[in-house]
Amino acid sequence: MVCPEHSQLTTLGVDEKEFPEPHLGQWYFIAGAAPTKEELATFDSVDNIIFNMASGSAPLQLQLRATIRMKNGFCVPREWIYHLTEGNTDLRTEGRPDMKTELFSSSCPGGIMLKETGQGYQRFLLYNRSPHPSEKCVEEFQTLTSCLDSRAFLLTPRNQEACKLSSN
Repeated sequence: MVCPEHSQLTTLGVDEKEFPEPHLGQWYFIAGAAPTKEELATFDSVDNIIFNMASGSAPLQLQLRATIRMKNGFCVPREWIYHLTEGNTDLRTEGRPDMKTELFSSSCPGGIMLKETGQGYQRFLLYNRSPHPSEKCVEEFQTLTSCLDSRAFLLTPRNQEACKLSSN
């Protein structure tokens, strides 16, 4: 396997003029990668996840709303607030001081990659505007993350219809 140049791991800067506009709206969780299976275990029972990213109620704040379709058919709603730090590319999750999220560009059309690190875990997550991006996109994500020492890989099945995402 030939590893891509790490320059493909382009951090998306937090620029108040542009950010967060291109990241707002609907996203589908496609795949995850991590050094160990345990770091992805939280997604084992998931069929699909749909997210909506919106501007928060304060400057430098993003509101993330999600519905998770479990493999058993249940829908589980979730919400997070991300705090942006001026001059920094990290997102900090409200209520989780140990957690750091970084955004990276993806070579996939309509794709974005996140790197989450926290207490005892690190994982890469692939999101796309489409619920079914091309296979090539998923393969590129898997190749890149395995070159970054992520040996465990998880592809969400997306066999069931996505849960309805509340708009409020």
